[in-house]
Amino acid sequence: MEPERVTDLDRARRSLEIESGRAIEREVPVPAGQLSAEEALEIAIEAYLYAYPLVLMDLTRVASTRGATTDGLRALAPMNQFAHAPTLPDAQFTAGTRPNVDTLQSVLWFDVSEDPLIVRVPDSGGRYYVLTMFDLWSDVFAAPGKRTTGTGPQRYAIVGPRWTGRLPDGVEPLRSPTSLGWIVCRIQTNGGLDLGDVTAFQAGLRAVPLSAIGRATGVLPDPGSPVAIMPPAPPVSQLAKMDGPTLFSRFAKLTADNPPHPNDYPQLQRLRRLGIVPGMPVTRERLSQNAWTALDRAIPFAQRRIRDHATRAARIMNGWAMMTSPVGTYGTDYLKRALVAFMGLGASPVEDAIFPTAFTMPDGSPFDSNAKYEVRFPSNGLPPARAFWSLTMYNDRQLFAENPIQRYAIGSRDHLRYDSDGSLMLYIQRESPGRDRESNWLPTPREGPFTLTLRLYWPEPAALDGTWAPPLVKRVGEHHRPTRW
Repeated sequence: MEPERVTDLDRARRSLEIESGRAIEREVPVPAGQLSAEEALEIAIEAYLYAYPLVLMDLTRVASTRGATTDGLRALAPMNQFAHAPTLPDAQFTAGTRPNVDTLQSVLWFDVSEDPLIVRVPDSGGRYYVLTMFDLWSDVFAAPGKRTTGTGPQRYAIVGPRWTGRLPDGVEPLRSPTSLGWIVCRIQTNGGLDLGDVTAFQAGLRAVPLSAIGRATGVLPDPGSPVAIMPPAPPVSQLAKMDGPTLFSRFAKLTADNPPHPNDYPQLQRLRRLGIVPGMPVTRERLSQNAWTALDRAIPFAQRRIRDHATRAARIMNGWAMMTSPVGTYGTDYLKRALVAFMGLGASPVEDAIFPTAFTMPDGSPFDSNAKYEVRFPSNGLPPARAFWSLTMYNDRQLFAENPIQRYAIGSRDHLRYDSDGSLMLYIQRESPGRDRESNWLPTPREGPFTLTLRLYWPEPAALDGTWAPPLVKRVGEHHRPTRW
């Protein structure tokens, strides 16, 4: 006879039943009757996935707006003020994982609960950029830029969900679904040789509350010099350690000014059965024993569900993991939204950028810095991007690696050497492939495994519908081994 299979969820349910039985006689008011331990756990897991991005966004906002001065290098600035990254990262950069040298960023956290924020965007002179605007649920609600609005000068007013009033002539309203939110502006650079032009564009990005427009010139005060501030723990780590009552209390408080989306009613009705109602405090007296216990018990299961979903949320094409839609705007795919928030806040819709990533060879073996690899793009198979594309190298810490030519990425903005038939071969190895091939050389780290990310900015339809796929990364001197995907 086959032994009974007992899962972690079964153990958690049994634990819940035991613990809830200790207080079965207590009279605790609940919104809609006592839930079983099993159903309470199930809804609490859903609640965690639903609440995760909202709480993580707010933790990130608090960490990014601490202090009264701006620091573009660390993306720190007070609310409603831009922080402009002044330089591109290099091999000494450790402030975040998987950096890029394709764009400089300018970021702003906004609060439009009382007053709209007027955002002025200068003429970029045809340069690619995207001004991605996120509500506090991490959904993109606007993305002005070369793809959507062109590159001429523009003025917008970010208005809150309940604001009514009149805006100045020539200002386009963009209604944020939440009072708090985030702007991430990514601006094309060309190997760092044009940083002067990029920083000039950044300087032209202005944000002024509507009520300040009539005062003097409406120019923001000098933010002053950055001061040393002890950085808090990474927001993802803060959230991972947060207990259930603390997380859901913060969630409920945030929803007062950052309301759920109109298509969230089915999920909200599920949460109400647990005793969690947007805008209302989460207290022990309002929840049943089963529901209160489930708030904590659900956390490891929800966190595991998020991590496990990473293996299913991408399609694998020639060994490259390509994140599938939805990204940036998620509808009711709350698990996908939580996964993207966990992996890295600030994901643009796929129409603005996609980032196929090769973590290993197609057979699952790691890339080895001691080996040599080649990637050949046929003449009719170059990365289909209307703006530009790049291939970036990362070491085993997901950072840039020192190399003789200080090249961390290679792509369409470089002076590449194409073959006579229009195809393109890239050489991925530690040592130079020879003087006549160095234009197409992407150096690997000194040692250890590495990973690759291929970034396509403003991808063409073929890159989104599966018609095009990145080519195989082939190890020189070895036959391609069968894929196990």
